[in-house]
Amino acid sequence: MDSDGRYQQILEASKRHPIVEGHVFKYGTAGFRMKADLLEGVTFRVGLLSSIRSRKLNSQAIGVMITASHNPAADNGVKIVDPMGEMLEQEWESLATALVNATSHEQLVELYYKLAEIQKIDLKSPAKVIYGRDTRPSGHKLASALADALEATGTELVDYKILTTPQLHYLVRATNTEGLPSSYGVVSETGYYDKLAKAFVKAMRGKRISGQLVVDCANGVGGPKLHEFLKHLPKDLGFDVKVVNDDVLRPEVLNLDCGADFVKTKQRAPPNPKPQTGIRTCSFDGDADRLIYYWIDPQSGFFMLDGDRISSLAASFLGDLVERAGLKDYIRIGVVQTAYANGASTHYITQHLKLEVICTPTGVKHLHHVAQTFDIGVYFEANGHGTVLFSPDAINAFKNTEPQSPAQKDALDTLSAFVALINQTVGDALSDMLMVEVILAHKNWTLRDWAMTYADLPNRLVRVEVGNKDLFETTDAERRLSKPYGAQDEIDSEVRKYKDARAFARASGTENACRVYAEAATRSEANELADRVARIIERHGTGV
Repeated sequence: MDSDGRYQQILEASKRHPIVEGHVFKYGTAGFRMKADLLEGVTFRVGLLSSIRSRKLNSQAIGVMITASHNPAADNGVKIVDPMGEMLEQEWESLATALVNATSHEQLVELYYKLAEIQKIDLKSPAKVIYGRDTRPSGHKLASALADALEATGTELVDYKILTTPQLHYLVRATNTEGLPSSYGVVSETGYYDKLAKAFVKAMRGKRISGQLVVDCANGVGGPKLHEFLKHLPKDLGFDVKVVNDDVLRPEVLNLDCGADFVKTKQRAPPNPKPQTGIRTCSFDGDADRLIYYWIDPQSGFFMLDGDRISSLAASFLGDLVERAGLKDYIRIGVVQTAYANGASTHYITQHLKLEVICTPTGVKHLHHVAQTFDIGVYFEANGHGTVLFSPDAINAFKNTEPQSPAQKDALDTLSAFVALINQTVGDALSDMLMVEVILAHKNWTLRDWAMTYADLPNRLVRVEVGNKDLFETTDAERRLSKPYGAQDEIDSEVRKYKDARAFARASGTENACRVYAEAATRSEANELADRVARIIERHGTGV
């Protein structure tokens, strides 16, 4: 122990940032996320782990993002970003959990050294961590706790201050690929804006965007960052953007009755500013990694275009481009969805677009992993979080294929522009919004045209409180229950009674409850099926 002579420094620093006793902390998809006043000691300990992670991976830069995304302003969170801008490797989530739950300062430091020993890490080797935070007032204090851990462990640190989550992911990959042929971009916030702006102009191919776009920024970090990005676009592009809900000076209004999560869960437009009929509108969430489009139709009212819709739009456009580029036989395109994707979207992609769809368990890390197996992998969760991944082979094909006609050259150039336009590290509301705007301009579509591609099956999502959620285990990408025995047979029996129906139940990841999803040909049938499946779950959830 004390292989680097820093035992005492780390111990003293830890004492300045004690953990709140009586809590058990668990690293999940969103890292550690909870009430901000519980997080100071947690963030310090995440700093220790990120320094070890950097040393484990040959001194590559690791990212730490301080955000609670679409949660209320009183919450915050902290998560680790791996060197290529991806989420922390799954095996390390349990190490983060163990380190953060150390019961004393002494036990924490001993665990730190033990972890380094088990992982065969030289603690005297260089380490680098870069970090940012969203606009929550608690972020500053948490960033200080993180910096204390990094300084105590002799880690080089770069504080990018206030960023969107996708910007931090971009900066991590850009830092680790700087000077390489695979360089992801210039290592600065300005580099991020320049890359997107140039790719956007190139992808537009001289097409015009019709009408104004209203962007609701959830009173979060996306507001000031979108304003900043728009300064990088040429004035003659004619992109008319009106930014709303961009108040970051009053912390209490963050995500309050606005933002992508509000729109998706409430199925309506934010009340402020007063929604206008016919205006193309989209919403970011609090840290700008989710995107939802919608408009108010004069006849039928509110209509939402969620992650499923964005996914099918992107897949349709990229599929057409690949065909026009003469690469259809060489490029494998696939769409990755979860069980929550509307059955109509799956049918449209497989039957109309003739593209492959793979269903994975819920959680971005599962979708991202499967998308990497395609040359072009499109994935979006229904909540609006997602991106498109391009394989090195696909990128080389776009770049090096010799065009035989102006139309083929145009398609190849547009595909290359899309590679730069889309933030492939993580879902990015700003980048995804630009992608949607390019596609709509190329197709000369309104949101109504986009909505007409298929009709969603009516669906309902129900939360069911149960005695013990751990009784419920799933298989087939969470679409079927393997336990309790007999429950799935009962669900199947109910589903068979309805047209175009399906239903599934899965345990919640965060609370002692199950989520039941049902869809059917009519609204009343979807509601009825959801209620019947909920009763099955209630009965089996008692453990009797």
